[in-house]
Amino acid sequence: MISEGDKAPDFELSDADGNLVRSSDYKGKKYVVYFYPRDFTPGCTIEADEFAQEYAKFKKAGVQVFGISTDDVESHRKFADKMKIPYVLLSDPDAKVAKKFGVWGKKQFMGKEYMGIQRSTFLVDEKGKVFKVYPAVKPKGHAQQVLGTILGN
Repeated sequence: MISEGDKAPDFELSDADGNLVRSSDYKGKKYVVYFYPRDFTPGCTIEADEFAQEYAKFKKAGVQVFGISTDDVESHRKFADKMKIPYVLLSDPDAKVAKKFGVWGKKQFMGKEYMGIQRSTFLVDEKGKVFKVYPAVKPKGHAQQVLGTILGN
């Protein structure tokens, strides 16, 4: 996993509308990248909803929020519509960006091992440097935790 002080990896992914979003478009701006396992799962729904509820505060602070999973664009569109998500969901179907950030790895569920996204969040400053890493995120209260870091609380 990349660390605080590292340059954030560049990315170029499709959003829920199929538009290409590039990290380079956010040069000179702060942004949050949160990686989550799957649309419509309980923990991911909690996390997405809390970021949606706090999004106006992120926006007021000049911070863009990106949620990234390996779900496809169509799944993201349905998830964004159902959850009324106002921020950008990005599709990383081959986990290329998840691998660049170091959040792709072995997981276990009901005794089965598989590869998947480790729920993690990265805060990136105007110079493209990671200034805060949240590994092994617990969904409940996480958006408020991130917002507190950004606002200096």
